[in-house]
Amino acid sequence: MKLFLRAMLAVFGLAACTTDNIAAVPEVSVLPANVILILVDDLGYCDSELYGCDDIPTPHIRSLAEDGTVFTAGYVTSPVCSPSRASLLTGRYQQRFGHEFLPEADPTGQSGLPIGESTLADAMRSTGYTTGMVGKWHLGEKDVFHPLNRGFDHFFGVLTSATDYIDPTRADVKSASYSKKTHTFELSNPSDWRGRGKNFVARGNVPVDEGDYITDAFTREARAFIRENKDAPFFLYLPYNAPHGPLQVTQEYYDRFPKMENEAKRIYAAMISALDDSIGAVLGVIEEQGLEDNTLVILISDNGGGVAAHANNSPFRLGKHTLFEGGVRVPFVMKWPGHISAGGTYEHPVSTLDVFPTAVAAARSTKTPTKELDGVDLIPILQNDDNPPPHEALFWRNGANWAVREGDWKLIYAAERHWLYDLSSDVGEKYNVSDAHPDIIERLTIHYKEWNKGNIEPLWPPLAVKGQPRFAVDGVNIKWAL
Repeated sequence: MKLFLRAMLAVFGLAACTTDNIAAVPEVSVLPANVILILVDDLGYCDSELYGCDDIPTPHIRSLAEDGTVFTAGYVTSPVCSPSRASLLTGRYQQRFGHEFLPEADPTGQSGLPIGESTLADAMRSTGYTTGMVGKWHLGEKDVFHPLNRGFDHFFGVLTSATDYIDPTRADVKSASYSKKTHTFELSNPSDWRGRGKNFVARGNVPVDEGDYITDAFTREARAFIRENKDAPFFLYLPYNAPHGPLQVTQEYYDRFPKMENEAKRIYAAMISALDDSIGAVLGVIEEQGLEDNTLVILISDNGGGVAAHANNSPFRLGKHTLFEGGVRVPFVMKWPGHISAGGTYEHPVSTLDVFPTAVAAARSTKTPTKELDGVDLIPILQNDDNPPPHEALFWRNGANWAVREGDWKLIYAAERHWLYDLSSDVGEKYNVSDAHPDIIERLTIHYKEWNKGNIEPLWPPLAVKGQPRFAVDGVNIKWAL
């Protein structure tokens, strides 16, 4: 693995930079670590207390930063859900294998994470780990794409992109829906419910009638998996669907925010509060079982918060669906006592591409990946200030739109024009300085084209495009493909 890491560093041609608030931490164990990968859905950068925001109290998410290291420039490879997940679980840019858009867009209905790609679950299981997934899949609904056929020993969750959190007709449930008339989310009181339909919950391959609030149900199953597998190394992938819509929450959580007058925003905040409780419960069972010191916990959002919802992506521009910072820079934190410094902050760009090699290294695997990975093991980088940052550049492609971040420069090509920002002084991407730096545009464009040579065309068309008015930039309509 050390040789593999050095090779990857050489491939990226990394330059030396400084690290803030990261202390060298000696390695205290040679045992394979348990790995818990928590993915949350559409959580805005400022929707929790990770980065000093306090509109919605999230003490358990905050505790991950207090006990571990928070990444201030953590990126996903796509501003939408399924492609982001495809990259996370393969450790490769999804454009390498054509998973560029949402699989439900395929008119044949046959698409999902291409079967030629190995997953992190495959890699962990080959190392002797028990592998479990609890939560939202969204990488194909056909049997060939099922989690049990993609490296997971256990599965409880939803195969599709979303599901009702609970029967919305219950007296103790608050829900809100989008009004096309007012273009806002409004409190709704449905009078009937026909169940989840195709968005059913399953245990393994068998649909189940799940009556609990779905966030709580996922937590219940995750805690059970940890208890059942505490005596041998395990990998748990826990992709919650919160706070992705629909906006639904039980009275218990809704009552925590009596001062919020906007009902939809109140429900959204309550959903995040429920999510935080669940993360606390998962952390609690790790401690209860005496596993804390030998468990790597990673929490990331799959993309930025939705610009049409009540997400707060401050201080970044726009959000989900877009290649601006609000769409691709996300909450990202990692905890591993004795290996990662507590209360640390890492400011250089990292990516969900790094999760795969980091987890495999924590498992002490000596096996070579079946395909070249696009990320690196972050642990040695966090342990030594002298190590260079993990990426010289990061890349994005969204149909005709694309972007590059190299150092502090961020170039976006969209609507047949360039948008260039110096993130060191303009993290909100307010000032397009493309006219002043044609040389930088030329250099970054060359780098993008070189990277893009290693990609293929999308295997299926986009589902739709998001355009005006919410996704316009400086008065220009930009069409973002889904």
